[in-house]
Amino acid sequence: MLVRRYDLQLDRDPSGRFLPWVVGVMVFLGALALAGAMALNQSVLAWNRSVEGTLTVQVGDNLAPDAADRVTKAVAVLRSVAGIREARALSRTEVERLLEPWLGKGNIAADLPLPDLIDVRLAPGVRLDIKALTARLGEAVPGARIDDNRQWLARLITLARAMQGLAAGIVGLVVIATVTMVIFATRAGLAVHHEVIEVVHLIGARDAYIARQFQAHTLNLALGGGIPGFLAAMGVLITLGNLIEALQAPLLPRLALDPVGLAALIAVPVAAALLATWTARFTVLRRLRQMV
Repeated sequence: MLVRRYDLQLDRDPSGRFLPWVVGVMVFLGALALAGAMALNQSVLAWNRSVEGTLTVQVGDNLAPDAADRVTKAVAVLRSVAGIREARALSRTEVERLLEPWLGKGNIAADLPLPDLIDVRLAPGVRLDIKALTARLGEAVPGARIDDNRQWLARLITLARAMQGLAAGIVGLVVIATVTMVIFATRAGLAVHHEVIEVVHLIGARDAYIARQFQAHTLNLALGGGIPGFLAAMGVLITLGNLIEALQAPLLPRLALDPVGLAALIAVPVAAALLATWTARFTVLRRLRQMV
């Protein structure tokens, strides 16, 4: 990594030999947690866009004798409601396409009863009284049911936000663990080199000079662990992303990262190294003030 001559012989100090492993694991976990949080946020935005201003009406199955008549009546009622921009009955092919992610392509028999669905689009900013609309629709087409996509979406978003909170908690624990380990390793290094530090002090070395020695050493160790940890996390994310794409499940979050997301992940090992370096400097300066 960064090559530097250490006047305190820190490169031969065994007190920090485990620090690269700890930083590597922390960067690995932090990158995965951050990627998961970003993927969930992208999914929430996509879910919002897909169901915003939409309703789904089910009027029975398509094999019923009066199926066509029920659909026609329901569409007529819906189109007469103020605030509804469009009401369109879905064909059997479209319904089958909606079921393919769960039943599989080509696994739906021709004689399998499927629900007759009507896709309803609302005018921008319109919020209908679902209970009143259900009652009105039920008078014309008994048994018709309205699925308000906003209800299940709200529950789904609540779950996604909880998972994002968990990911943020993991990142917080990663930061705390990294800082704690750096403090421990730095204090151990100060104890090992206590006598040398006193001699260097006597010949005129300032605290800032000694702190820079520890900073450079810690930066080397942190980058030596953080970069492999980041690369391992990227390998896991690419593998998981390919598996999710192969499943073709529309509700699963996508792990494909845009340039901003990739930059955020690259910042993880950089931030870990800077955090470790700052922590080492703070620890050394504080300890040296106590020694004087």
